[in-house]
Amino acid sequence: MTRQPRTRPTLEEVAAAAGVGRGTASRVINGSDKVSERARQAVEGAIAELGYVPNQAARTLVTQRTDAVALVIAESEERVFGEPFFAGVVRGIGTALSDARLQLVLLLAASAHRNGRLDEYLTRQHVDGVLLLSLHDDDTLPERIRSRGLPVVLGGRATEDQAGAYVDADNVLGARLAVDHLVHRGRRTIATIAGPADMVVGRTRHEGYLAGLTAAGLEHSDDLVVHGDFSQDSGESAMRVLLSRRPDLDAVFCANDLMAAGALRVLREAGLDVPRAVSVVGFDDAPLAQSTHPPLTTVHQSPEQMGREMVALLLDTMRHPDEPPEPRLLETRLVVRDSS
Repeated sequence: MTRQPRTRPTLEEVAAAAGVGRGTASRVINGSDKVSERARQAVEGAIAELGYVPNQAARTLVTQRTDAVALVIAESEERVFGEPFFAGVVRGIGTALSDARLQLVLLLAASAHRNGRLDEYLTRQHVDGVLLLSLHDDDTLPERIRSRGLPVVLGGRATEDQAGAYVDADNVLGARLAVDHLVHRGRRTIATIAGPADMVVGRTRHEGYLAGLTAAGLEHSDDLVVHGDFSQDSGESAMRVLLSRRPDLDAVFCANDLMAAGALRVLREAGLDVPRAVSVVGFDDAPLAQSTHPPLTTVHQSPEQMGREMVALLLDTMRHPDEPPEPRLLETRLVVRDSS
């Protein structure tokens, strides 16, 4: 006799095994707090015993939730998978969403290649909220998503007057700490390899650099500033330009560690001792900073903490949609190693 395959347990069977009504079992499965603790334990025990798995499509219709959150990173695949900052943020987001029993949907969308399919996907039919990372000034994606009623949290501000929810590092203070450190080391001709001018993170770290120079009574000079794109190659190119313009420079603050690694390579090729001839300070405290030659003095920020805080702020926004979200500014601090 052929044995019939075991059918998938139903909600009615869970309710019968728990000794409760179908509605009570449904409320427990959908996370409602309008059930007694005794009923909750009975339903959860029946679920475990029967191996019940909720039908996600039906659950979405009942709860109006997908239990999924999209993370959109507005950069190329090469940058997202090649730079430790993005890996750290994704780890933090993934851990926090897993703890909240939510699914992460990762979408890579470099601004130059974005098309309508991304907009079509970012709706309440697919996700409950959206996390955005690495936006440039001209990016209108946050406004387009909010217009559909989806909660949005940014990792880093899109503009200085950003009105929505965001989590950011204290970039101004971090850059100021780097310049103050160089001044205390006796440096007087301090250059910078700044970040992109069309991103708040690039401008705010440059702002901190200028504030440090002003506080020390040092010159502001355009020929001591070159902008990179946060890649190591751009750090190398910028350092060559700085040396050609100002061979008398005795320090350089780089807006991230990858550009600082590029600067160190060019200084070494030029026969300039670091830190005796030129001091170098980076920003991020990425794992790379401990393996450069020499090990890199840098401003510490925690990408994983940024990711966790982005999720926490998104969950707060989802629970309290009528309350204005409070932006979260994360601490930065200087980590001194041998490059300064």
